[in-house]
Amino acid sequence: MTTRLISIALQTDKSAAEYVRLAKLIDAYDFDGVTVYCDAPFHPGFAPLLLMAPHLRRARVGVAAIPPSRVHPLDIAGQVALLSDLAVGGVYIGLARGAWLADHGVNEPDQPIKAIREAVDVIRYLLEGRTGGYTGEIYQLAPYVRAPYPLPQKRIPLLIGSWGKKLCALAGEIADEVKIGGSANPDVIPVIRGYVAVGERTGGRAEGSLDIVIGAVCVVDKDRERARAAARRSVAMYLPVVAPLDPTVQVEPELVTRLKTAVEANRLDEAAALISDELLEKFAFAGNPDDLIRQAERLFAAGASRIEFGTPHGLPSDVGIRLLGERVIPALRSRG
Repeated sequence: MTTRLISIALQTDKSAAEYVRLAKLIDAYDFDGVTVYCDAPFHPGFAPLLLMAPHLRRARVGVAAIPPSRVHPLDIAGQVALLSDLAVGGVYIGLARGAWLADHGVNEPDQPIKAIREAVDVIRYLLEGRTGGYTGEIYQLAPYVRAPYPLPQKRIPLLIGSWGKKLCALAGEIADEVKIGGSANPDVIPVIRGYVAVGERTGGRAEGSLDIVIGAVCVVDKDRERARAAARRSVAMYLPVVAPLDPTVQVEPELVTRLKTAVEANRLDEAAALISDELLEKFAFAGNPDDLIRQAERLFAAGASRIEFGTPHGLPSDVGIRLLGERVIPALRSRG
């Protein structure tokens, strides 16, 4: 199991020129991976990565994570194959059930865990150049169907994003990584490790063989309080979804409701004021470089294999990326 990997994640809300510019900036630093999100109604993840990949000379790239209910496994496989042709540092497949889907008119299958398993089957079928068809309860391929495009030369690793027992167990059985999205809480890592171990045993794999990725909103600045104030505004949008999922954190339902109401009304200052220092510490990377180094060290010590610093990174983003690349990553490499 590889440990102490460091990646960066971007929201897909940029112009084509901005994706390229940020890719060139990120490539100047020692990031192991570059991730984009697949949140509705932002740009779907593959187009931004296709713009960025030619400018990333070593980082692995991927979308974390795609709900198969939003992008069909046929299309995921095709876009992964094309991206793998450009990405020098490699590609990974990222799947998840997804959040906010109903708000955008996207219906999740009645059997969401089975849908993820079958989506993986279909994607693997295509990327491995198989024929003969596929018959699942949710997805089917006729016997003559095969991938008509050039296939990746190497097996593409699979990441599953989840907080839930059943999907984490599936990850333990069939995936290479599980991602805890929207968290910077070291206490939740052993919990997820326990969920994953169930699937590792089912799949006949050694316990602890699956890599755990943890990532959240990140705002880093030399001005600590300025960074933390900005992080509160950013994390307010995610807290109503992720806070109730963390069994190690007690969040009052009333607080979740107030946060959700304020965010939906675009009253982000009001929402940010509801977030305590303790909550901010558990659900965001926020502060100066020393704060982020401390947070990351706690996560690695708790068993994280990869830490992902999420959007918006800094004030502005370029400043945060430079501080991550020049201050945070070198410190974490030296201590590793």
